[in-house]
Amino acid sequence: MTAAGPSLARRLGLFDAVVIGLGSMIGAGIFASFAPAAAAAGGGLLIGLAIAAVVAYCNATASAQLAAQYPTSGGTYVYGRERLGDWPGFLAGWSFVIGKTASCAAMALTFAAYAVPVGWQKPVAVLAVLALAAVNSFGVTRTAGLTRVIVAVVLVVLVIVIVAGAVGGWSQAADLGVDLLVGGWYGVLQSAGLLFFAFAGYARIATMGEEVKDPARTIPRAILTALAIVLVVYALMAVTVLLVLGPERLAASSAPLVDVVAAGGWGWAVVVVRIGAAAAALGALLALVAGVGRTTLAMARNRDLPTWLSAVHPRYRVPRRAELALAVVVSVLVLTVDLRGVISFSSFGVLLYYLVANLSALTQSRRERRYPRALQYIGALGCVVLVVTLPPVGVFAGIVVLTAGIVYRLGRLGLDRRRGTRGMGG
Repeated sequence: MTAAGPSLARRLGLFDAVVIGLGSMIGAGIFASFAPAAAAAGGGLLIGLAIAAVVAYCNATASAQLAAQYPTSGGTYVYGRERLGDWPGFLAGWSFVIGKTASCAAMALTFAAYAVPVGWQKPVAVLAVLALAAVNSFGVTRTAGLTRVIVAVVLVVLVIVIVAGAVGGWSQAADLGVDLLVGGWYGVLQSAGLLFFAFAGYARIATMGEEVKDPARTIPRAILTALAIVLVVYALMAVTVLLVLGPERLAASSAPLVDVVAAGGWGWAVVVVRIGAAAAALGALLALVAGVGRTTLAMARNRDLPTWLSAVHPRYRVPRRAELALAVVVSVLVLTVDLRGVISFSSFGVLLYYLVANLSALTQSRRERRYPRALQYIGALGCVVLVVTLPPVGVFAGIVVLTAGIVYRLGRLGLDRRRGTRGMGG
């Protein structure tokens, strides 16, 4: 490995980029977000889903036009540095890395919860993290190939759940005529913030900009295509789980999609759904490792993280050190930390990340723009509103870890200044 020099290889076409985005979003949201959103807003999660989709679309347009102008690894970390300055870029990159590192652990534990008995879950989760980090370290085309298989399996499973709900479960459904504002607008906005976690996977496409063919054309199309497909899937699933389980039962469920097929009398499908949930979590974990590794690479290139993480493998052209370091950190989290609140913590980091993306896009000239400027204003405002309505525990944890990153960078800058002064004096 070399610490600098080689760039990543451009091997991903439009189809692969869309599939990586789908693998990132579907696994995280369908199996993790609906229950806490229902606890916050009841049936109002449908309104929350619509709000999250609007904010995600606005953010996607900002990411798409920025990625077309800056087709390199790092996503909004790079955009913030280029358009707003070093500090906004650092805050975006750090928010992304900490939020998505926690999400990696959550997805590993989700996989293990569906795949093995309780006593084996943490060891198996660690094995999943190490195995997928190994897959990523041997080349991005292997990442895309495995993600294709996982996305196909998950989509088949989701179709089974929807059909099971329609055929056997809707006759037992709770009345969706209930007050959609039973949790108040605060509850609805909180559900939107939690559900936004499910849409955040399209950032993975932008962070892999250095590996996409014809990025100015491919990245914007891939981001918006993946987002549109996922929105349709989420809307169908949200209506299905609410019709079959009702808001209260959904809020209390640890495996709502399994409960839907069981309520529909499709006992044989329970095992199939569990397999699909495990595959979805693996797909999300695979793409998360790739995305976080590349943002870490970009930050290390600018010395915002230790420079040894900037190494690119000379044969496979991937940031192997960054991904292996990530695997170690995630494994420690899996073994030591209770991550039940990880969705709100992750949403906190990701919303700050997209706030910087929208503010960066606002500075682009008319020649560089692809979408109306109003979308970036809506996106920035939406990010701020959803952050302040997240559960307080997640917000507090996010502020603490964000502060730790700021302290680290201030220390590093101070050390650099002292070294520079000593050098001049010598």
